[in-house]
This record gives sequence, C-alpha cells and structure tokens, in this order.
Amino acid sequence: MSNAIQTGLLAYGMSGQVFQAPFVAAHPDFALRAVVERTRKQAQQRYPAVISYPSVAELLHDPAIELVVVNTPNDTHVALARQALQAGKHVLLEKPVATTPAEVQELWQLARSVNRRLFAYQNRRYDSDFQLVQQVVAGGQLGQLVDVTFRFDRYKLALNPKQFKEEAGRPGSGLLFDLGPHLLDQALSLFGRPARVRRALGRFRPGSQVDDYVQLQLLYPNGPLVTLVSGLVIAQPLPAYVLHGTLGSFQKSRADVQEAQLLAGLSPLDAAYGLEPAAEAGLLTLVDADGQKTQQTLAPPQGNYLQLFEAVHQALRHGGAYPVTEEQLLWQLQALAEPDEPWETHSRNA
Repeated sequence: MSNAIQTGLLAYGMSGQVFQAPFVAAHPDFALRAVVERTRKQAQQRYPAVISYPSVAELLHDPAIELVVVNTPNDTHVALARQALQAGKHVLLEKPVATTPAEVQELWQLARSVNRRLFAYQNRRYDSDFQLVQQVVAGGQLGQLVDVTFRFDRYKLALNPKQFKEEAGRPGSGLLFDLGPHLLDQALSLFGRPARVRRALGRFRPGSQVDDYVQLQLLYPNGPLVTLVSGLVIAQPLPAYVLHGTLGSFQKSRADVQEAQLLAGLSPLDAAYGLEPAAEAGLLTLVDADGQKTQQTLAPPQGNYLQLFEAVHQALRHGGAYPVTEEQLLWQLQALAEPDEPWETHSRNA
C-alpha cells in the first residue's frame, strides 16, 4: 500500500518476533521496513523484504521510516524513544514507557516540540478476558462496585536469563516494572486516577535480587477498593479478575490465548486467532430484590492485539485519539515509582 506506515523495530528478540512484527506485517496499512539485528540475522527468514540494520543509529537514519517501535530492555526505553523522536520519527514505546513520572513527562513534551506522536504499547487492553471485564463494568449489572481484584499469576522459580529484568538497582528491573504496567493500565483505563496508592513488594525466588511479588492497592473515595497482584511463585493461579458489587459478582480466569498462539506461529489473521476455549467463560452471579441468586456464564469477545495497531493507524493517518492517554501513563508511573504508602514484605529467598 503506497501510504502504508513504514515501520522499524529496534530489536528482534521475543518481543519483536511475537508481539510486534506479526501485527505490522498483518495490518494492511503498515509495512515492516526494517529491524535492528546486531548479531543474529533472523528477520529475513520470515520477512524476506525487511532490512536488517546493525545499529539503532542506522535505522533512525533511514528517511523512509515513519514509525519506530522501541522494544528494547526497560532501562533503555526513554533514551531510545528520545533519539527516535529527535530523528523525526513517531514512536510506539513498549511498557514501561519510563521509570519515573518526570521521564514520561519529558518524552511527551519532546514529542509535542518536534510534532511527532508517542504511543504506549499497552497490548493487554486487547486481551479477550479483559475485554469481557470491560463489558461487565460498562453494563452495570453488578451495581456499585465494592471490591475489585486483578491478578497476573505465574510460577517461574528460576531467574530470568534476561539480565536487565534481574539486576538489583537497574531502572525498570523486577516484577513491578514488568507486569505492573499491564495491571495498572487495565485498572486505570476502567476506574481512572485513584486518590491513593499503597504498594507491597517481595522477593521469594532463590537468589532473586529484585521483586518477584507485587501488590498494589488503589483507593477511590467513591469507588471500589482495587487490588492488583502479581507473583512468580504461584503454582495454582487464582481467578485473574474478581469483581464484587452491590448487585452481584463476576469472576474470570486469565485465559487469553494470543501469546501462546503467536509463539506457535499462528497468524493474527487466522480465523481461530484470539478465541478462548469455551470452558474459560466468565461467571456472573446476580442477586435480585428477594435475595435470590442467579448465575450465567459469559463468553469473552475475540482478543486481538491488531486493534492496538489500528489505533496507531487511525491516530497517524486520520488524527484519531489514541486510547492510552498521557494522563493515564503519568498516573501509572506515579503508582509504580511514587506510591503514597510503599512498604516492603520480608524477603525469603536463599
């Protein structure tokens, strides 16, 4: 397509191969022009027309590239996004977009000053399970929400081979900045800015130098208590979404299949892409005026991260509003880096 958004990826590791390139290639209004591959040259095996640059500087010097995807280690996000904006490129920036509120504010100011767009890659908004949660909240069947819990449970006792995630003192390391942005983005997109944030962190894996357990509590003066939990030592996951309101409750497992399908090589354009198993439907429990309970299962919509790229396309080509706002990113970084009440759990690692 002649007006396709010429796109370059700054890395072609798991993120580039699984969460970025398949969607840039699948969307008719994008073109995967180039990637940065310093050593192993793999991208052309799947995308023969792609250019493989040995450095970020060379990719940014390509005048045909309009959009740059910053999908590098967490502590490089701000510096590379800054370089890309200064080079005249629009930027799609993976989470965490920064490690402090000041950094994210600086990036937005720079983007405005050079008349370029900065987009946060918050793909979990387009998970099938979360989209069902959105529908339930918007539908109002639960009445006034009282208590809400979102969880991201995993069991990964071994330390991550990606050192940037495991080094103590390295900005953006640990579970808080790994899965915390996903949980916070989902909560903030539904409920807005909390009045206060409380945070607990813990280290429990043998030899861990960074947090591998996170609990965030978002307090809303006239809304629910929202608790966000993630851990790497949880062998039996609990329901990922539990919502209690004055008229009933809803719960749903974390069952979005997109990551597994992408790892298996399934195209986002396949008819089966993003469809959860029927057994993973959500459970809605309602209580009528007489106190009688009724239950029904709710099937989630089809998940599709391609919607995020469509939102970028609409913003760049038609001036559309991008759903992840500057305010929400600032609130997210304030919760991650500057909670009102931080406290530490005791480390139990060896």
